[in-house]
Amino acid sequence: MSEVTTTDLYEVTMALSYLREDMRAPATFSLFVRDLPPGRGFLVAAGLEPALDRLARFRVGDADVEEFATALRRPVADLAPLRGLSFDGEVRAVPEGRIVLAGEPLLEVTAPLPQAQLVETCLLSLLCHQTVVASKAARCVLAAAGRRLVDFSLRRAHGPGAGVEAARLCALVGFAGTSNVAAACRYGIPAAGTMAHSYVECFPSEERAFRAFARTHPGPVTFLVDTYDTGRGVATAARVFADLGLAAGCAVRLDSGDLGALARRARATLDAAGLADVRIIASGGLDEYGVDRLVRQGAPIDAYAVGTKVGTASDAPYLDAAYKLVEYDGRPVMKLSAAKATSPGPKQVFRGPGLRDVVGLANEEPPGGTEPLLRTVMRGGLRTGPPDTLAAARARFEADLAEVPESARRLDGPVPPVPSASTRLSALTAVVRHRLAARTGAGP
Repeated sequence: MSEVTTTDLYEVTMALSYLREDMRAPATFSLFVRDLPPGRGFLVAAGLEPALDRLARFRVGDADVEEFATALRRPVADLAPLRGLSFDGEVRAVPEGRIVLAGEPLLEVTAPLPQAQLVETCLLSLLCHQTVVASKAARCVLAAAGRRLVDFSLRRAHGPGAGVEAARLCALVGFAGTSNVAAACRYGIPAAGTMAHSYVECFPSEERAFRAFARTHPGPVTFLVDTYDTGRGVATAARVFADLGLAAGCAVRLDSGDLGALARRARATLDAAGLADVRIIASGGLDEYGVDRLVRQGAPIDAYAVGTKVGTASDAPYLDAAYKLVEYDGRPVMKLSAAKATSPGPKQVFRGPGLRDVVGLANEEPPGGTEPLLRTVMRGGLRTGPPDTLAAARARFEADLAEVPESARRLDGPVPPVPSASTRLSALTAVVRHRLAARTGAGP
C-alpha cells in the first residue's frame, strides 16, 4: 500500500485541477484544533517526527498515478500531471512534547498549492491520532504523581502500527517502559513484561509456575498472583522469592479485583516475609481515573501498567482538527462559515508564563516576556536539522507541564487556558472579513 495514495480522494481531484489550471503559487495551510475534547485542559503536541519523515519521502510515482486513475475510473493519461510531484515546501511546527491549546496551529505548511493540498490527509491523520494519545498518557502521568507507569496497550491498539506509536508517545511523556518489543527496540524504551494467566494455568500449581519462570529468567522477575486466589498467590510468590533469594527489582502483579485492598494485603504479606524490596504492580483496565483513585486511597502500589484506555484514548479518541488555507500567492484568505470561521495569514504562537498564549502573525515581533512556539523544521522539502529525540521531547513536556495552571491540570472538570489574538491578527481578520463580505455578500 502506497503512502501517497493513502489519502482522501478529494485531495487528488483538487491537486489535479490546480495543476491543470497552473495554480502553483505558494500556499500556506494551518493545522489546528478548533476545540479541546471534553474533559481536557490541554493537549500535548505529537506526531511531528513521523510527519516530517512522510513529507521527506513523498513522491507520486507511476504506480500511484495508476491507483489514482483506478479510483477515479479515468484513463491513466488524465492523471499524468501528478506524476513526479514531490514535497519541496517549508514546514513550521510546534515541536513534539510542547503543550498546546485550542485555536493554536500545531503546524503550518507553505508549498506550491498542489503539494500543500495533497499532503493534508496524512498530516491530519498523523498529528491528530498521536496528539490525542500523548495527551491521554500525560493525564496518567499527572494521576500517578511520580509513580512508575508502563505501556501495555499493544494488544488492544487500533492495529500494530498504532500500538508502536502509542508506546513512543507514552515514553515521550515519561512512562518508564513498554511491553511492546518492536517499540522498545526502535526507540530505546525499556521493555517490561511479566506473564499471562495462561502460563500459570499450564502448571500443576502456582508455585511450580513461579519456580519455572524464575529458572528461565534468573534476573528480577514479576509474578502474576491473581490467577486463582490473590491472597494465596501473593503468599506463594513470597515463599518462592525467599527460597530463591530474590527481592530487589522483583514484583508481584495484581490484575483484577479491588486493587487497593489487594495491594494493602499483598504489602503486608511481603513485608512480613522480609520482602520489603519486592514491588507491587497494578494493571487491568486502568487509565488516569483509575490510577488517580488508587493514589488518593493511598494504595501501596509502586507501578501502574496501563493499556487499552490509554492506547485508544478511549474517552476522547479524536480531535476536532482542521487543515485550512490561510494564504495563497501572498493573499491572506479565510472561511466565514458559521461556527467554523478561520483567521487569515501565516501565524505564530507566543507563549507567556502560565500558558498565557497569544496567537499572532508569523512576521510579528514576540511580545515582551514570550517565546515563539512554532519553529521552521523543514525547508525545500528537507529537514532543517537532525531528527528530534524522545529525551528532548520529554524535557519540553516536563517544562511545559510545570507551567500548566492547576485549573487545567485537573482530571475532572479542567478549565483550559484560552489564547488571545494579537492586535495585528485581529486587524487583518477584520480587513479580510470585510473584503470577503463585500465581494460575496456574506454577512458579518
